[in-house]
Amino acid sequence: MEAAGWRCWCTGQCGTPHRKTDGRCPRTHDGYTSKHGGWVRLIAAPADPSVPLLAAAQLGPGDLRAWCHACHTGATRAHRKTHTTTPPQADGLFDL
Repeated sequence: MEAAGWRCWCTGQCGTPHRKTDGRCPRTHDGYTSKHGGWVRLIAAPADPSVPLLAAAQLGPGDLRAWCHACHTGATRAHRKTHTTTPPQADGLFDL
């Protein structure tokens, strides 16, 4: 968190370009999300959103970044959307 200046590390991985704040998410730890939002609580999560949760627990501090909840969720969704796998083709066993 200190390395990120207690500010969300996201630079657009979530799908939001963050244009008003020079390309980086403006949310800071213990700040407000908006007038109608709540508190921002940053989390330490993998810089690469494709890392599974079990593997993420074993990462070192150099592989983690400070994320706000909205950016982390958005980055994970964006990664899943672009890296979906197709189901295996049926072998004809259940064809009618």
